[in-house]
Amino acid sequence: MDQIAAQHIGQETQLPSLEMSMDLLQTVGQCDNGYACVYQNNLSWSSPTTPLPAEAHPRLVFESLFGEGGSLAERQAALRKKASLLDFFNEDISKLKRKLGPQDRSRVAHYLDSVREVERRIQKAATDATDHPLPDLDRPTGVPAAYADHARLMFDLQVLALRGDITRVITFQLARETSSRSYPEIGVPEPHHPLSHHGGDPAKIALMAKINQFHVSLFAEFLEKLKATPEGNGTLLDHSLYLYGSGMGNPNVHDHINLPIIVAGGAAGGMKGGRHIQFEKPTPLANLHLTLLDKVGVHLESFADSKGEVNELFKPLSV
Repeated sequence: MDQIAAQHIGQETQLPSLEMSMDLLQTVGQCDNGYACVYQNNLSWSSPTTPLPAEAHPRLVFESLFGEGGSLAERQAALRKKASLLDFFNEDISKLKRKLGPQDRSRVAHYLDSVREVERRIQKAATDATDHPLPDLDRPTGVPAAYADHARLMFDLQVLALRGDITRVITFQLARETSSRSYPEIGVPEPHHPLSHHGGDPAKIALMAKINQFHVSLFAEFLEKLKATPEGNGTLLDHSLYLYGSGMGNPNVHDHINLPIIVAGGAAGGMKGGRHIQFEKPTPLANLHLTLLDKVGVHLESFADSKGEVNELFKPLSV
């Protein structure tokens, strides 16, 4: 879905799409149910046989958004000569500001301050990793040690990408299948995937609920930042559509019914939020994909196994 959107609306921006994740995806061969690991490691595909690997390192994402190009070695050598990537653009930024009115100059200054703050946090994480190395097979070196700090940094990079109109299509894998990650910061030292096969154990279900609540709270923080960012005649949240969810309704038995799905944003597009829409009978998730594609200007007759659109999403339900 994201790449179909990118083919239509991504050609107007520096990056047609941005793929991000939280974990190193090093597994190869066969994974769950005998399928190749490439399917669980990659959410985005530019064709049925071409995956688009997601980047988990904030520094590499930052450079893809604001870098000047060149090889990784060339960029790193250049960065060693300057304290900040933005230093490369000082002259261009000064010329731009002279052409702008007071209000626009203020907006540009605020945006650049946000960029510098994110870069400072990335640099601090790299320094901390050198001074206090923490072995973690799932976590790239040089990123914040705490999961929440890493996630917030990745979300903030998305805000910068949208504010700067660097891309309009983003896919972010907040947690991956068969993850062995634990969450001691919220009192869950057990690995995620084994907990998902809870066997009906109330204690394990309670721990799973804590993980889910933790993930959603980070997403909610991100939405608040979008809501606090002016954009056109509203906010960045008004002019965005974000789909958040999981492919599992009941992970204990790998059940794909009653999926927990959130659609956020879109007030400028007429979406009425703050509702829980429950369907009377099983409905393909592709119906929602088709609806969202249509809302961003990609008009298709069908998508995957869709059987129609979710008209309720943009039309208030009758009470």
